[in-house]
Amino acid sequence: MIKLIIGFIVLAGATFYLLTKPGANIDMGGEKHGIETDHPAVAASAPAPTVSAAK
Repeated sequence: MIKLIIGFIVLAGATFYLLTKPGANIDMGGEKHGIETDHPAVAASAPAPTVSAAK
């Protein structure tokens, strides 16, 4: 019985370490609906100038 408890503690500790180590990109916030972006939106560029043919 003590081996099960020690094994659980070791497994829980390893899991906690892997989830919290720097660089881990894990979101524990639950379900999210919609568009998610990791970077700010890029502003739309100005429309290209039109060239009219002169006769």
